[in-house]
Amino acid sequence: MATGICYLVGAGPGDPGLLTVRGRACLEAAEVVVYDLLANPEFLAYAPDSAEKINAGKRAGDHVLTQDETNALLVEKTLAGKRVVRLKGGDPFLFGRGGEEAAALAAAGCRFEIVPGVTSAIGGPAYAGIPVTHRGHNTALTIFTGHEDPKKAGPTLDYRALAAAPGTKVMLMGLERLDTHCRALMDAGMAADTPAAVVREATTPRQTTVEGTVGTIAGLARGMRPPAIVIFGGVVGMRPELGWFEKRPLFGRTIAVTRTRKQAGGLVAELRELGADAYELPTIRIDPAPDKRAFYELVADTHIYDWLVFTSPNGVDAFFEAFFKIYNDARDIGGVKIAAIGPATAARVRAFHLSVDVQPEKYVAEEVLKAILEQGSVENSKFLLARAEGAREMLAVELERRGAIVDEAVAYRTVPETDDPSGGIRRFRADGGAGLVTFTSSSTVENFHALGLADPSEVRAASIGPVTSKTLRKLGYRIEVEARRHDVPGLVEAIIAHAR
Repeated sequence: MATGICYLVGAGPGDPGLLTVRGRACLEAAEVVVYDLLANPEFLAYAPDSAEKINAGKRAGDHVLTQDETNALLVEKTLAGKRVVRLKGGDPFLFGRGGEEAAALAAAGCRFEIVPGVTSAIGGPAYAGIPVTHRGHNTALTIFTGHEDPKKAGPTLDYRALAAAPGTKVMLMGLERLDTHCRALMDAGMAADTPAAVVREATTPRQTTVEGTVGTIAGLARGMRPPAIVIFGGVVGMRPELGWFEKRPLFGRTIAVTRTRKQAGGLVAELRELGADAYELPTIRIDPAPDKRAFYELVADTHIYDWLVFTSPNGVDAFFEAFFKIYNDARDIGGVKIAAIGPATAARVRAFHLSVDVQPEKYVAEEVLKAILEQGSVENSKFLLARAEGAREMLAVELERRGAIVDEAVAYRTVPETDDPSGGIRRFRADGGAGLVTFTSSSTVENFHALGLADPSEVRAASIGPVTSKTLRKLGYRIEVEARRHDVPGLVEAIIAHAR
């Protein structure tokens, strides 16, 4: 037996949330990933950067590797002692040719495991509001393929048996010959008025559903392209009552998120929960303090200050990473009062079990200054500002003008993101833009602009607040949405309100 192992992993029908926990664990430990075009490309980010990633194609009319070549590749990598993940759309053993791949591995003496996935035959109808079984309609389910092996002498689908079978029928991979299949089913005895539906790109924000009957569905679905599933049966009639996925407030809207890779994921996930086709287009990344020694010296002296001011969650994280390399006890921070620009920044401070003394209602530096001044005179008070390199000088200038002693601890700097690990830049270019592009800081605007992805006048921008909006206007961008509350939840609220 080989020392390597191959995991045949079902990637599910498209929604990234439908990848199994076991499937993700296999990807995270992979040394080689051989993936299909039907598997969500975002799953590749779960694999280590060092993993070899090989596109095996496998979409109708688009095969990078033949099946025999794929089988040979899996055997070769596994015999070489690698941990191999074969990532397949849907479930590997349901019309996924996983059985052929497993047989090839077994014949070569390779170790392998099967990791089942959510099949589009069940997940797709569920996202369209169509239960494939329902006690009031049926007690059976038939799943068949509309795309048979071209090497066979002729079609082997038994349309008469399919037409006579009770319950729901789900056809996979038959969209391009839908008219032929429907005619054959009716000729075999299926009633022309049997409800039918086509669901394209099921479980993704690009999902499209067309309803009709066996007699009309081919005409109604003309022009639709794979991947798609077709459902026949009375359960289709439950869609008006049970449809949920396509009713979400941002369904069908494409939104590019230009935060750092670390921060974009949360906003992308939130927008997707609301139905948007959201994806990461990171334009900046956070690098350490440019003068680490100077920063650490200021952090070490925090206890001598009266105020410690944070203007971003990144500043909080950088500060306490340094602090706990110097001290072992949070009490070493002394009696300093802490000000935070907004709830996200304050939440990061509280994560270190410290209280926030000042948090303004509006999340801009001017309001931080106002809230501090409401605490009393700042004359001769010592302030330490943990901030980004090149941040606005207003707060420091205004505090010093009122007699405060201000030191600025440059905790980090934002630099242009030079990598495109999630494929967001490629997608933006391929799609010719996005319905909306979110910007959460001036640096995201400036670095997006530097990429030259689109003419500013053609970009519909969603801004987190007035400072970011000022930068957008300066560079010629059209502001479609501006958050009234200048944080990520406020930005999401504004996008929802705009979509109504």
